[in-house]
Amino acid sequence: MSNKRELMKKVFNNQRAERVPIGFWYHYVSPKDHFRALEDKDVLNAVIEGHKKMYQEMQPDFVKIMSDGFFGHPSLYNSNIQVAEDLYNIKAVGRDHPWITEQVKFVKAINDEFHNEVYTFYSVFSPIHCIRLYFEEFEADNKKFPRLFLDNPEAMDYAAKEIAKDIDIFLDELFKEVEVDGIYYSVQEIQDERADKSFHEKYVHPTDLHALQTIKKHSNTNILHICGYGEYRNKLDLFKKYDLSIINWATYTENTSLKEGKEFFDGKVVIGGFDNNTGTLLDSGSDEEVEEYVKKLLEDAGTQGVVIGADCTISPNIPVERFSFIRELGKKYTK
Repeated sequence: MSNKRELMKKVFNNQRAERVPIGFWYHYVSPKDHFRALEDKDVLNAVIEGHKKMYQEMQPDFVKIMSDGFFGHPSLYNSNIQVAEDLYNIKAVGRDHPWITEQVKFVKAINDEFHNEVYTFYSVFSPIHCIRLYFEEFEADNKKFPRLFLDNPEAMDYAAKEIAKDIDIFLDELFKEVEVDGIYYSVQEIQDERADKSFHEKYVHPTDLHALQTIKKHSNTNILHICGYGEYRNKLDLFKKYDLSIINWATYTENTSLKEGKEFFDGKVVIGGFDNNTGTLLDSGSDEEVEEYVKKLLEDAGTQGVVIGADCTISPNIPVERFSFIRELGKKYTK
């Protein structure tokens, strides 16, 4: 067992470790290509090679394997959904579909490169999130998802449950074929003030909580990502019952510090602290500014069950020296 696996085992079990680790990740292809791995092998190869290059250069403390190329769900691709009732055309594709079989091979090709050295987590979007991402990234329509959801919640719920069937199958196949340590499960609220807590509990929570049961059947070490950035915000209490062992949320977007979030989530392991937007401290601050920030961050949040990271994906253009520097600061200021 490598030192990093030993380190992260302690951290992910909320035990004291010799240093505070870091966790940063980014995308490897354009937003539209996030959906095109099955139709364009160049996309698939770019993502696989991108992970290898990232690992060699950044030397991360653990790896979040990105699902770039396999976003959304096959029944959404070129589905021409115009009105909410069209969502009833969304159907599960089943165990033998390439979206499942090829995606498992894809994860294995990446995971086998470094799983013996570091913990690995595969990124999986919630069924609702799969639909939102397709409309927003592939069709470039940021208003479509909340509009259709509010127009006919039952139709969206139906579509989400069909996608959830395939996510269940995929997770079972993934853990059967690939030695990943856990899942990085990404969620987000509807981004419409009319979708209140009762709306979420009725139409969003059931498919999420079902997926979490499947995830926890395979691993006790999983990351919940409450996806916030820019104008996308989340009420953290909507996800309090999502019982995964590690929590990552947008500390800047939600204006909730690591210390506050760790208290809110009952002392669970937390990841974050840096704003992920370009032009902010992570990529533009001086070393002195970054050091002062990390020192204060760890003074407030403590150094047990804490991973220094960012609100969401970061720019791939940030020099890797910055991450080495932050890792050393985590060691320097560990109590």
